[in-house]
Amino acid sequence: MAAVSARLPAFPWDKLEPYKKTAAAHPDGIVDLSVGTPVDPVPQLVQDALVAAADSPGYPTVWGTAALRDAITGWLKGRLGASAAGHRNVLPVVGSKELVAWLPTQLGLGAGDKVAYPRLAYPTYEVGARLCGAEAVVYDDPTELDPAGVKLLWLNSPSNPTGKVIPKEDLVRIVAWAREHGILLFSDECYLELGWEAEPVSVLHDDVCGGSYEGIVAVHSLSKRSNLAGYRAAFIAGDAEVLGELLEIRKHGGMMTPAPVQAATVAALGDDAHVAEQRGRYAARREALRSALEAHGFRVEHSEASLYLWVTRDEPCWDTVAHLAELGVLVAPGDFYGEAGARFVRVAFTATDERVDAAVKRLA
Repeated sequence: MAAVSARLPAFPWDKLEPYKKTAAAHPDGIVDLSVGTPVDPVPQLVQDALVAAADSPGYPTVWGTAALRDAITGWLKGRLGASAAGHRNVLPVVGSKELVAWLPTQLGLGAGDKVAYPRLAYPTYEVGARLCGAEAVVYDDPTELDPAGVKLLWLNSPSNPTGKVIPKEDLVRIVAWAREHGILLFSDECYLELGWEAEPVSVLHDDVCGGSYEGIVAVHSLSKRSNLAGYRAAFIAGDAEVLGELLEIRKHGGMMTPAPVQAATVAALGDDAHVAEQRGRYAARREALRSALEAHGFRVEHSEASLYLWVTRDEPCWDTVAHLAELGVLVAPGDFYGEAGARFVRVAFTATDERVDAAVKRLA
């Protein structure tokens, strides 16, 4: 066990604890804009579906119910423009983080193989490479990588942490490049329904992949769009051969989405009203925080989508973290996401309206 854990970086969030204590000492309490966890209610129709399926004494299947697969494929066609999606193109997972962390292992990667991901990125891409002993490599433009040895290419659009969106024409170019070199492409699209100044497009869109999912898989989560982080409801979609292999592995590993969560996912994917309502909440919080941060001397970069503002005062990120902690506001340092973020911080707008209002007042 020690040998495996020794491969991993230090858990980054532990480094924030001293600053969290400082922020918590504010007379009006902490405003935590660091992690980005949903705080708004789970939609009632989703709660009702979960309760209705609570009497589920038997084992769920790893592939999910036919109703779940119908719901996912319907959403893929209607929301993502993936007109060819069928049951063999989908697979539920137990939250997207476990998929990201264990995918390289489940693909059989190891020493001598390379896993590529953006220079500024969700730390779990690197963790997944380290867990299986593969080499982690970063890129600014994936098509500029030396393709030799690259077995898995991660895209992330909209980006965590920057909120940057990859334009459709670039997705077309990247998909073609990955296919040319026989590189499996996984696109993390968990923030796709949270575009503000750009309209995110999936790699599964007919215009991007040509109606074929060969060599490409998209990762989607209901944590953000439906406030279901506590449910661990997510799925992957794309290349049927890749998903079939993962299905067999995950059957042996017992990686099953609980039956009540499957039922709740069906309800969530079948309703657009709660998504629009939640977008409205986030849009108002985003605008309030953006205006307050800019008035306080911050510059916002990218941030055209997702649940975060990527901001800088052109100083080391930990100086910014300390400054805001003195105001009772906790944010994430940019170097959590790579060395390129060393002068930025990530500000989540997932706090309640009351806490966001408190942050705005303190920044003023």
